Amino acid sequence: MPDFATPDSTDLLTESYHYDLPPHLIAQAPIHPRDAARLLVVHSDNHSHSTFRDLPLWLQPRDLLVLNDTQVIPARLYGHKQTGAKVEILLLEQQESDSWLALVKPGRRVRVGDRLTFAQGLQAQVMQTDPATGGRILQFFWPPDRLFREILQAIGEVPLPPYITERTSSPSDYQTLWACQPGSVAAPTAGLHFTADLLNALKARGILTATITLNIGLGTFRPVEVKHLQHHPMHAEWLQVPAATTEKIKQTQAQGGRIIAVGTTVVRALESAAQQGNLDPWQGKSQLFIYPGYRWRVVQGLITNFHLPRSSLLMLVSALIGRDRVLRLYAEAIEQQYRFFSFGDGMLILP
Repeated sequence: MPDFATPDSTDLLTESYHYDLPPHLIAQAPIHPRDAARLLVVHSDNHSHSTFRDLPLWLQPRDLLVLNDTQVIPARLYGHKQTGAKVEILLLEQQESDSWLALVKPGRRVRVGDRLTFAQGLQAQVMQTDPATGGRILQFFWPPDRLFREILQAIGEVPLPPYITERTSSPSDYQTLWACQPGSVAAPTAGLHFTADLLNALKARGILTATITLNIGLGTFRPVEVKHLQHHPMHAEWLQVPAATTEKIKQTQAQGGRIIAVGTTVVRALESAAQQGNLDPWQGKSQLFIYPGYRWRVVQGLITNFHLPRSSLLMLVSALIGRDRVLRLYAEAIEQQYRFFSFGDGMLILP
């Protein structure tokens, strides 16, 4: 378990999490095969450069990898208003059975009461604005002989982060192999490095897996804009930690295995489920913001990517191994020409 450390004043300043990244190091497409990505392995007192397919060599039998089984939905839709003006929407979160919170372009021209029309008979009514996101609540309507998810699959696009400007990847590149619970508008990118061969190698070594579900929203990738971290309004994300996973975690701990989160979303899910002191099955929305000074309850190690400057994800990693060390490691990764962000290389942090 990571040691609890009282942060200094610098750790709590957003500007302290800035670094300069050469644009050419922003990965525009994944490496093929996925497990050919590079892996920066961080130990308690040193670090090593490796390859992701060598992950089994860095783990121990009885270690438990916890995966996020969320699936990215084709959340980007193109349509038009009654006037014929084109609109683009990005679904963020389902509110009720037929309504969604969505970002709309051009937002200033889409008002409450407007009717939007899309392909295959799909329509939406703008019901209200959402001050927190600047988005709109849309009530959807579609032909009675169709299903909404069926139409969405037919006409929607899987949204990629805005820093991916070269659209050379396929939609399947932005899904993990185990994605099965639709609901995210962004991928749990640490899981994108895994291949079927790698999963088989992990199993053969006696390394276990379990799953949680956390539906990722755009807030995950947005920079923290307040001066002091404590004032950051963390976005809420829906998650579920099932009983089968909490039981497997407890068994792993009893047998001396380590709990390794595959991605920061898994960290948020497990730590949210343990906020009352005990790890129990949990379902609901969490606004847990992890930054230096956080007292860890479940997670011991982490597989993650290289994150954006001033992001809550960079702060979470800093809570695990310290901000100064993270920035030094990032500087070395830049010097060594690692690939950054969603389609980039990986980092393994071990206790």
